[in-house]
Amino acid sequence: MITPPDFREPAPRGLCTDCGVSRMADPAACGKACQFIKPDYPALETQVHGRVARTDGDERFFGVTGAMYRAALQPPREGAQWTGLTTRLAERLLETGAVDAVLTMVPDAKDRWRPRPAIITAPADMAEARGMRMGYAPLLALLEPARDAGHKKIAVIGIPCQIYALRALETKLGFTRIYVIGTPCSDNTTTESFHGFLARLTDVPDTVTYLEFRADYHVELRFTDGTKRLIPFLKLPISDLPRDFFPLTCRTCVDYTNRLADITVGYMAGEGDQWLIVRNARGQAMLDALGTEVRTTAPGSRGNRVGAVKGFIENTRLAAGGLPLRRMPDFMRGIMGWLMPRIGPRGLEFARARLEMKAAETVLHLQREEPAKVKNMVPEHVWNLAAPYGLGPDDSAENP
Repeated sequence: MITPPDFREPAPRGLCTDCGVSRMADPAACGKACQFIKPDYPALETQVHGRVARTDGDERFFGVTGAMYRAALQPPREGAQWTGLTTRLAERLLETGAVDAVLTMVPDAKDRWRPRPAIITAPADMAEARGMRMGYAPLLALLEPARDAGHKKIAVIGIPCQIYALRALETKLGFTRIYVIGTPCSDNTTTESFHGFLARLTDVPDTVTYLEFRADYHVELRFTDGTKRLIPFLKLPISDLPRDFFPLTCRTCVDYTNRLADITVGYMAGEGDQWLIVRNARGQAMLDALGTEVRTTAPGSRGNRVGAVKGFIENTRLAAGGLPLRRMPDFMRGIMGWLMPRIGPRGLEFARARLEMKAAETVLHLQREEPAKVKNMVPEHVWNLAAPYGLGPDDSAENP
């Protein structure tokens, strides 16, 4: 594994998740590559997938889709966030020689929750990349060191804002082949803020080894002593978090499902398994290379998302306006925490709900905090998801 010891300091930017481009030799490339300036998804979808996403059916929500599955690696890999499918896809690319190196994240030596960019060249070293990290890390700053090391065929595991920038620049990077394994956006925050969140969930935050937002409306915690704890979403201390816990970049994400990846590996429609969106022939080839190691089934869909999305939008309007949110009474939290996994949207309907919520959140927060950016930064696929809830590009910042 090669990990460049130092990165150049990032160029100062406004909306920025430090994807790494501003740390490269030409930091001005941010002007073309940044998702938060003037994204052009139709052009990049055509470049990557050969066509743009349809505006009806589930492509309206999830982007270009060749196939979609509930999936699980068999047997699950120890230490993985779910079953280890993301890291196994990359590991297999190295084993078969399809790539020379994988650009991904590993835990920092001093803080297991802090992501550290790494170039991995040995299949066995992919085990170090298992699990979830929280915080920003300049993944794309590894592109030039990887190229300079002689790697011609690479794979990149990244979140949407990283992958958008990669796709915008890839034709000029000098690699002969790039495979992209995308994970959905995780509503990122700084590692320091994440530690504060853990401290609100448990009296022993230093013993937490695993945290996952699950599709059954619970957060799962695991501890060093082997115990587990499930916390209903409605009992999370979200209203206690500082206003800037989720920065504006993550409150205005325009690509929750990593639309420009070759294959997206997430959880939202997995109902306890992982959720795969195979987007093109490269993505299908990666999945095929695992053969019977992966169990796949068709994703399900239950419930109705509309009420949940409308409630979320109303709370977001209040939050975007700086007004205090009313807390749900404790006895109702218990009741709703029991009801939501049983009557709330599940499977694909849960994923559709989350995409519509994210679209509305993007529009409302931009209209309130960066109204001048709305015209150029919000792509058509986000407006299409927000429109059924009365949100459009003609709404004013004062009355969103």
